[in-house]
Amino acid sequence: MFYAEKAQKWNEKKSLQKAAKEMLNNPVPAGVTTEMYRVTSLLDASAISWMSDQAVLADTFYFLNVYSHGKLPSHCDQRFLPCEIGCVKYSLQEGIMADFHHFIDSEVPPRGYRYHCQAASDATHKIPISGFHLSRTCYPVVIRELLQFAQPARGAWPRFYCKSDDRFRISWCLERMASIAGVDSPLELLTVEDLVIKLYQKKYHKEPSKTWVSRELDVVLWDFSSNTRCEWHEENDILCCALASCKKIAYCISKSLAGVYGVSLTAAHLPPKDCVSNGNTNLRRVILDAGRFQESKARGSGSDRRIHSPSGVQELVPSSCEFEISPFVQGKRVFKRDPIAAFSEFWAQKLLFVSSVKLIQLCMSWVCNGTWCRFD
Repeated sequence: MFYAEKAQKWNEKKSLQKAAKEMLNNPVPAGVTTEMYRVTSLLDASAISWMSDQAVLADTFYFLNVYSHGKLPSHCDQRFLPCEIGCVKYSLQEGIMADFHHFIDSEVPPRGYRYHCQAASDATHKIPISGFHLSRTCYPVVIRELLQFAQPARGAWPRFYCKSDDRFRISWCLERMASIAGVDSPLELLTVEDLVIKLYQKKYHKEPSKTWVSRELDVVLWDFSSNTRCEWHEENDILCCALASCKKIAYCISKSLAGVYGVSLTAAHLPPKDCVSNGNTNLRRVILDAGRFQESKARGSGSDRRIHSPSGVQELVPSSCEFEISPFVQGKRVFKRDPIAAFSEFWAQKLLFVSSVKLIQLCMSWVCNGTWCRFD
């Protein structure tokens, strides 16, 4: 027991010395201080705003994810062991412009939790805890290269977005790596769900439900698409990849919002086989005002129909266009078809079935009673 504790302390001291040596060989970018650290600031949706649609198209978003070897109990100093980081630079106009990916040389698991960490890894990203030849990037290098990848313009740091369920883990891992690196980088971490809601609100002045947004971001449509996962996860056919999770966020936003803002989809917005060659970007729409949609559907005729967008502008939509209706809009249930028509059709079928059964029973009673007419 005594020697195990000594070995753990020696390994921690060795990792810190390695990190300090790496920092000396690779200094942090200019303008980044090396005092007390606070790597992330968690902002709410009120921080997201644009002056015009052109500002939305020109804005740059960074989608970030950090994977860990499981999650340790709250009484442990090390809640997570970051092992992989992925980030993409994205805009609605240009699509995915650049990506960032590293396997991280994580710390030694706390005593007694090695099996727990390895089991969590085997169930998700399958990155080995030790002996992995690609995990050679230490914490200071990861933070330094992430700051260089973000490329702050005019002294303003860009905002990073992640899923709300991953926010605590990503924030903790970034702060842990920054504490060992000894840097202070004012990164702003927001949720991508709030971003999507704000993008719809900017265009239509109405919000989709957060339930629908979360469901759209959790799609598995691009799990096996080419040029989505990192090279190692692609070769080993492993779905969970930090880089792939960031790219799939960009794909979801492109498919949902490109048509809303009139952007033509390219190979930078979606995987090549999913891009529409004829330039039709209206792959999916969200009906934010279900009442107007039902009224316009009742009035419409023919193969094409007009719908009223929440902004009051009529749009001609081909019948082949796919619609996705939000399940909840401002607390009201939205039905994909008229409930009164469905109710009437159901009972009409029931009455027809009952009438047929009654006729058969009447014929059988005639046969049994000998009243059936013979023609012999």
